[in-house]
Amino acid sequence: MFPELKRLIEQMGKDRGIDREIIVNALEDAMLMAARKKLGVDVELEAHYNDEAGEIEVFQFKKVMEKVLDPETQVSLAEARKTLDEEAEPGDVLGSKIETSTFGRIAVQTAKQIIIQRVKDAERDNIYDEYHDKKGELSNGFVQRFEGGNIIVNLGRAEGIVPVSEQIFKESYKRGERIRAFICEVKKITKGPQIILSRTHPGFLKALFDVEVPEISEGLIEIVNVSREPGKRSKISVRSRDKDIDPVGACVGMRGTRVQSVVQELRGEKIDIVPFSEDQAKYVCSALSPAKVNRVFVDDENRAMEVIVPDDQLSLAIGKNGQNVRLAVKLTGWKIDVKSESTVAAKADEGYQALMKIPGIGDATAERLFKVGLKSLAMLAAADSEQLAAIPGVGEKTAAIWIQEAGKMIDQEAGKMIDQEASEPKVLPA
Repeated sequence: MFPELKRLIEQMGKDRGIDREIIVNALEDAMLMAARKKLGVDVELEAHYNDEAGEIEVFQFKKVMEKVLDPETQVSLAEARKTLDEEAEPGDVLGSKIETSTFGRIAVQTAKQIIIQRVKDAERDNIYDEYHDKKGELSNGFVQRFEGGNIIVNLGRAEGIVPVSEQIFKESYKRGERIRAFICEVKKITKGPQIILSRTHPGFLKALFDVEVPEISEGLIEIVNVSREPGKRSKISVRSRDKDIDPVGACVGMRGTRVQSVVQELRGEKIDIVPFSEDQAKYVCSALSPAKVNRVFVDDENRAMEVIVPDDQLSLAIGKNGQNVRLAVKLTGWKIDVKSESTVAAKADEGYQALMKIPGIGDATAERLFKVGLKSLAMLAAADSEQLAAIPGVGEKTAAIWIQEAGKMIDQEAGKMIDQEASEPKVLPA
C-alpha cells in the first residue's frame, strides 16, 4: 500500500520541514483507522512502523479462552497453540499480524485523508511556531492579492495579511510588488496561522533603524521611544551606551544616507531624531525640534511643562494641526503647553488678570479675548455682545453676562476709589 515508505517519510520530512515522528504517528493512526473500517471498532488493534522492513504493521489481539464466545476478540486454546504460541495458556492475550492489502479501497482512502490532514496540521503548527518567534521583526514578501481592502502577502511558506488599519494612508500597491512590513501579531485560527503585518506600527520604524544602523543592532545605541503619525511625520529618541558615539549622528549617517533609506521605505515620511536626556526639561525641548525654546516651567506633580518660545517659533513648535507638539507629547510622556513670549507677557498684564476675575473666563478664554483686542474690563464692558459672541466658544447669552459683570466690576472699583478719597483727611487753607 505504501511502496518505498521509508524513502517517502524521509523525503516528506525534508521537503515540508515536518518532524519524522509526526509523519510516522500519522501513518500508524491512519492504518489503525483503515483496519477498524474493515474489522470493526470493538477489535483490539495496534499499529507500528517497522523501520527495517519499511512498512506499517498492524496487529490484532485476541484473548485465549477454553470456550470462544466472541470470535472477534477471543481465540480458542487449541487454535492459539497451533498458530500463535505453543505455550499459550487461557487468559493470555496474543497478537497476530494482519495483511494490510486486505483493507479495501474505502479504508485506504480514509487512511490517505488522515495522513494528508495530519501533515497539513503539522505544517500549520510549524509555520505558527516559526512566525510566532519572529514577532516584532521585519518581514519581506510580495503582494499576492487584495481582500476587502486588506493586502494578502506571500511570505514564502506562509501568507501574511496587512489589514486596512495597519496600512499607511495613501500608500498603494500592485499585485506582485515587493512589500516590507512588521510582524505585529500571530494568531492560531481554524484555517491555520494568521500572520498580522503592519506598516503603521511604531515598531516598524524601530526595526527599520535597527537594520540601517549597525550601532543599534550591536547594542551601542538604544532607541528609547518612537512616536508616529504614519505617512506624515515621526520622532524617535535615541541614546548612546558609548560616550564616544553620537547617537543622532549615527542614525542620520554620512550625508543623511541612513535616515534617508528609512524615509524612502516609508515613502517620504518625515523623521526627527531626538537625543534622549535624563534632564526631562532638556528632553522635551529637544522633542519640540526644530523649534527653539527660550524657557521651560516644570510641574513635576502633574508631569506637565509650560514651554515658552519666541513669537516667530510658535507655529513651528506647535506644527501643522498641532502635529509637532502632539508627537513630542507621545515621545516624552509629558503634557506640553507651548506659549509665545508675547502671550506670556500679556498674561502678566494687569488687564489680563482682571479679565480672569470674571466668572467663566479662564486662562484660555482670557487669551482669546486679548487676541481680539479686549485687553481690559473697560474694553470688555464697552464691547458689542454680537461681536463678542463671534469668538469661538462664546455664546450670545454668555457674552451678555460677561459684559454685565465687567460693568459691575468697574463700578465696584470706582466706588472703592470714591470711598478711599472720602476717607483721606482734608487739609484746609490757612
